[in-house]
Parts: sequence; structure tokens; C-alpha cells
Amino acid sequence: MLIDRKSAKVTNYWFGIVWLAVAVLLILAGPLLAADRAEDESTYFVQITDTHFDEPGSEERIKKIINAVNNLPMKIECVIHTGDITQEKMEDTSVVRRALELYREFDMPVYFVPGNHDIFGKRYLETKQAYVEQFGDLSALHEHNGLLFLLLFTEPLAHAYEDESYDPLHELEAGLKKAAGKPVIVCHHTPSVDDFYNNRMHRGWRKEIQKKWIDLLNQYEVKAVLAGHFHRDEHHWLGNVPLYISAPVSAYWGRQLTFRIYEYKDGKLGYRTQYIQ
Repeated sequence: MLIDRKSAKVTNYWFGIVWLAVAVLLILAGPLLAADRAEDESTYFVQITDTHFDEPGSEERIKKIINAVNNLPMKIECVIHTGDITQEKMEDTSVVRRALELYREFDMPVYFVPGNHDIFGKRYLETKQAYVEQFGDLSALHEHNGLLFLLLFTEPLAHAYEDESYDPLHELEAGLKKAAGKPVIVCHHTPSVDDFYNNRMHRGWRKEIQKKWIDLLNQYEVKAVLAGHFHRDEHHWLGNVPLYISAPVSAYWGRQLTFRIYEYKDGKLGYRTQYIQ
């Protein structure tokens, strides 16, 4: 059998080129394929709110939450606490230390947002400083599985007062820019909607402040906003952005002990509310 060595060399050359091209394409496509897989996979996290630590029974209720969350069958990436960590005890270091020791019993990271009973008007500067010293910055960005959590102190917006050293709207936009197009969930304490109780509506944020907030959320296509404060389970829409308000851990007004399990999948956020006796 006669073999044309020149033809064989040419064939082998092009065969090698094809395999090299395939290898390069696979390498380049790797991150895209991984992103698709990540988008298809579920990311779970938990929200708790309004624990009002140091109120009667609060420690026992939090311990029940910790036990329930640590024994969930799915992997929980983190716990988000959306405010009112203590009952106006932020300057009492012994109370805060006990609270932090308790939260360290969670098997996953816990991220905090201050509420209106953590940093409050009567002693705003003092309680703000105490919070920063013991819990960290008033705004923070955390990432799990490509999903970003932007935690913000927003009480100056909710109650329409100025803090020359801290602008929540500036922090919101700065955090969303830093996210660089990744999916973001914004977490804060007092919802930006009106509050319905005692059979009537109570005005919430000032309309001009609320509009700026909602415009930024929609401009950057935030996936969802999580809040607390109302001590009720509510769902609203801020333009095209869903607002999820969780019921509390605290027993105020006879509330049952509650926490939320969230599932982020396919670019959407859903939740399951859990009740504990």
C-alpha cells in the first residue's frame, strides 16, 4: 500500500488545528457553562427579624430559631437579621455581648442590619457609634454563590432626618454599582410602604424619598428587597421589585415565633415561612 507522506503530514496538521480550536472553545465556554449551572441551582438563606433581645423570653425564642435553622435539610448559606436586634440596649455592652455569643451558635454566617430600636433618635449618635463598634459598618455587601446581599441602615430615610456622615441613598447606589450587574437582594429594616394597623393606614416614608429609593432599585434591576419592622407577614411591589416583609421572632402582640427560608433559583426569589411553637 502506497502512503503519501506529504498528504499525511497535511492531514495531521489540520487534525491538530481542529483539536486545538475545540480545546480553546471549551476553555472559553467553561465560565459560561458554570454560570448557567449556578443559575439553575438553588441558593438557600434565612431571614430573621425583630428579635428585641433582652426582652422577657427573647433568648429562649432565639435559641429555638437557631436549633431549627441548624437542623434544616438544605444547605443554608447565611442568616440575614433585618433589624431590631436588641430592645434599645445597643449601648449596654453586656447585653450585646450575650446576643453576639448566642448568634455565634448558628452554623452559618449571620449578617445584621440595625433597626429603629438599635439606632434611635433620642441617642442617635451614641447608639450609631455603639452599633458600628460592635457590629460593623452601616452598609455592607456579601456574596454567596454569585448572589449579592446589600445590607443597609435606612432609618434616616424612613423617618426623614439627615445624617451628614451617612446617606442611605448614596450607599444604595454605591453598593449596586459595586455589584457590577450581579443579582442583588437589598436588606433593610423599616419598609418603604405605608403601614396598616388598628384598621387604618399609617403614612410611611415621605413620597419624594420613597420615589428616589424605588427608582434606584428598578434602575439597577434589584431582585428583591427584604425588611422587617411591621411584625407582620406582607408582600408588596416597588415598581418591578418585590418587597418581602417577614414576621418577627419577638412575641410582641402575641406573635408566633417565625423565620423565613428563601430559595433563589433561575433568577427568581421565593420563600417558605416557618412557624415554631
